[in-house]
Amino acid sequence: MNEALIISLLVLSIFGFLAGGVWVGLTLAGAAWLGMELFSNRPAGDAMAITIWGASSSWTLTALPLFLWMGEILFRSRLSQDLFKGLAPWLDRIPGRLLHTNVVGCAIFAAVSGSSAATCATIGKMTIPELTRRGYPQDMIIGTLAGAGTLGLLIPPSIIMIVYGVSADVSISKLFIAGIFPGILLAGLFMGYIAIWSLLHPNQIPHADKPLTFVQKIYESRHLIPVVILIAIVLSSIYTGFATATEAAAVGVLGALILSLTQGSLNWAVFKESLMGATRLYCMIALILAGAQFLTLSMGYIGLPRALAEWIASLGLSQFGLIVALMVFFIVLGCFLDGISIVVLTMGVLLPTVTAAGIDLIWFGIFLVFVIEMAQITPPVGFNLFVLSGMTKKELPYLARVSFPMFLLMIVGVLLVYTVPEIVTWLPKNMTM
Repeated sequence: MNEALIISLLVLSIFGFLAGGVWVGLTLAGAAWLGMELFSNRPAGDAMAITIWGASSSWTLTALPLFLWMGEILFRSRLSQDLFKGLAPWLDRIPGRLLHTNVVGCAIFAAVSGSSAATCATIGKMTIPELTRRGYPQDMIIGTLAGAGTLGLLIPPSIIMIVYGVSADVSISKLFIAGIFPGILLAGLFMGYIAIWSLLHPNQIPHADKPLTFVQKIYESRHLIPVVILIAIVLSSIYTGFATATEAAAVGVLGALILSLTQGSLNWAVFKESLMGATRLYCMIALILAGAQFLTLSMGYIGLPRALAEWIASLGLSQFGLIVALMVFFIVLGCFLDGISIVVLTMGVLLPTVTAAGIDLIWFGIFLVFVIEMAQITPPVGFNLFVLSGMTKKELPYLARVSFPMFLLMIVGVLLVYTVPEIVTWLPKNMTM
């Protein structure tokens, strides 16, 4: 049967299951089962059992629930309350003043969370009411928060990077290290935009607070110091080769528990809620991964990855043309699916083509995170927009409009890492193994 017809049937079955309210993981497994039964001689039940067990028993995947638990513990600590007090004195004298707390706060929390939605929600709970009370323009408060919240995916530890690393069989430690410079780059682009905008609209930025001495600034930031130390320990242990990503995640959980205990925010209820929250989220992700692995196997038996790779190769695209085409493809896909589903759905099909084009898989992982970040602020399924809509009671078209400049800056970021790939590849190539 024609490959285009098979693809159409699989896509229709996936969207049909999703429209019927079936969970994403079960949808992928169901579409895979249909593909195996209709277009392959391999027994579907046997293939499903072996594939799902293989996807679920990966030791590499152990890092994911641990990093999720670390983020859940710190989410319930006093970090969110202390973050603004610690950052405000350092940012009050640069153009844009406290609007930068959205970007810097998200960058710091991203290094302990790994989730875009959690980063956006945690920082937004703190900065939206405080910046509104101080008289900062609402469009800039919400727009910069929507963009900066996506740093939760790029700055390690990142849930998406772990999922991609497992799907593409590349080093998660190297992916984490590769995300550091691009994360700093993107945060710098956001802060640069805020500074330029504030210089062009000086009358919309409130006056600075009373200046503090250096010692007073340090004192105000005292609650941030333990979190910064925890981040440094986790990332440096991976960078130096002292610990694997999984071992570093275990250290992060232990550090988060100690930090929460010393802050006085750790009790049995917080411990139980954080553990259950991480367990629920991991179970959802694991189910999606298992279903996607089965779908990848099913498509492999049908021959779709080979057919798609041959079709793309027949287009004669340059490497840059392929990157642009994939960027548009992922952005469109992100209008309908979440980031994890995008990764696990597409990697089995696209990786042979990407490899044949001579694209480094570590670099491609960071590129993939960039475009998935864009999808977080594009309607109708932009997760950050949903989070902000719930927090601000604003409509999605308004939220998409005010976050559009951040979307354009992400495109600039993609072009920069394509033009200068060493932004991504230098640290992984030089990390101690």
